[in-house]
Amino acid sequence: MSGSLVIIPTFNERDNIHAILDAVLSLSENFHVLIIDDGSPDGTADLVRDKQVAYSDRLFLECRTGKLGLGTAYIHGFKWALARDYAHIFEMDADFSHDPKDLPRLLEACTLQGADMAIGSRYSNGVNVVNWPMSRVLLSYFASKYVRFITGMPIHDTTAGFICYRRSVLEALDFEKIRFVGYAFQIEMKFRAWQKNFQLAEVPVIFTDRKLGQSKMSSGIIREAVFGVILLKITSIFRK
Repeated sequence: MSGSLVIIPTFNERDNIHAILDAVLSLSENFHVLIIDDGSPDGTADLVRDKQVAYSDRLFLECRTGKLGLGTAYIHGFKWALARDYAHIFEMDADFSHDPKDLPRLLEACTLQGADMAIGSRYSNGVNVVNWPMSRVLLSYFASKYVRFITGMPIHDTTAGFICYRRSVLEALDFEKIRFVGYAFQIEMKFRAWQKNFQLAEVPVIFTDRKLGQSKMSSGIIREAVFGVILLKITSIFRK
């Protein structure tokens, strides 16, 4: 089994989509890309189709009707990947907050360093965030500390969304039991993998806030994460 698939969910990313696809698909590791578009009214999917002319064997598009949530987009992508011959599956944003040049480093952590789940970490080596207001840096940083305290997971960036999974991790998780669709989805995926004794590793990265397009962050997403972590922990105790 071989091959690596980068899953990129999109909603109104026409300003970024061509550039992010060129950046990922030009890497020497020959990554494949799956775009999960939630009915972007700005024509993001049409721009992906334009790029498929040049990358017909490496660029794939799945269109959904309506904005259904980050978590369900990734689960859709995971199922798509597991139905095909991919050994490593990535999560990545479309807005260049995750640097495509870090993809090979995440892959190396899984292929050469023994990780089952490699996390592009903003906080494993200080605080590596660019262009965020201090209020958002503090919110994100202390949210990760809070999650670590509640769950006991031995990682610094518990809310990170830049990840490489070995196929075996996704095969072991029951997607029907994943509860969260927003910010807390990233926490839950790490927690479920950690509970199953998979090896989680952090790869230091620099996170740069988007320059084009609009952020999808909302107060509702943050509330889901804060209260969702407590629910995750309580549920895990009763399952034991």
